[in-house]
Amino acid sequence: MLPLFAERIRPVLDALGVSYEVLTVDDGSRDATPVVLDLIRRGWPELRVVRLRRNSGHQNALTAGLHRARGAYVVSIDVDLQDPPEVIAEMLRLAETQGLDVVHGVRTDRSTDTPFKRWTAGLYYRVVRRVAGSPVPSNAGDFRLLSRTAVDALVDLPEHLPVYRLLVPWLGLPSGEVTYARARRAAGRSKYPLAKMVRLAIDSLTGFSAAPLRLATWLGCAGIVLCGLLAAVVVGLHLWGNVVPGWASIIVAMVFLGALQLLCLGLLGEYVARIFTTLQGRPSYVVAADSFLDERPYAASRR
Repeated sequence: MLPLFAERIRPVLDALGVSYEVLTVDDGSRDATPVVLDLIRRGWPELRVVRLRRNSGHQNALTAGLHRARGAYVVSIDVDLQDPPEVIAEMLRLAETQGLDVVHGVRTDRSTDTPFKRWTAGLYYRVVRRVAGSPVPSNAGDFRLLSRTAVDALVDLPEHLPVYRLLVPWLGLPSGEVTYARARRAAGRSKYPLAKMVRLAIDSLTGFSAAPLRLATWLGCAGIVLCGLLAAVVVGLHLWGNVVPGWASIIVAMVFLGALQLLCLGLLGEYVARIFTTLQGRPSYVVAADSFLDERPYAASRR
């Protein structure tokens, strides 16, 4: 993907007529990615490579890039070319002409995605907007433009499990949208399976709302009501002379209450896990190398 991405994005950025850098975050890859990036850098001095020591996850890789980006405007984009680099020029023009701090890339056509992916994505955005109360644009992923003001605000946030598609709208900065059709992957296969999508959804809900905790409370209340109705039915049948085996009602009640308790404990555990992660204070990523920092001593000696 990397040579194809470089061929697409370099003419777009060169045509802007402004100074730029392309900061690539290698999220602990185990293939030939570092070698390919080094080869591309030899003919493209604006390319900067940040390599993480271990795979830290998509959102943490974005954090590493935002913390090291130096531009007046910063655009985050994946290299699978499903988000077209050509839209960057329109994003920058919209931000400069209308004084916007955030420009979201919104996918108006997702026909290249599977029906299951489109359905789950739609469900995710509907639930997040309703539960978290955040004005999240529909079908807006992590392809966006941020001003220096927005980047500095994100960097100052003490988030250990960031979800930027929720954090950015939460800032309340002036924002706009640019629409585009989502393309197919130009090569390779996705490293973002269903399990990671579910983890992103859980982080989104537990990181921006206490609704799951309230859900546990309401489920407990509903369980008490249902158990009361079940007890009333059993007593009524006994008074009417119907013989009902007692073990059935006991088993139903035990199974129901047991499942309800486990669900509530699981929801509480999600919040306890977030507290535990925050108290540990471990960095969300560890940088192994940064080509910009590695070259600064040599550049200084040449001057």
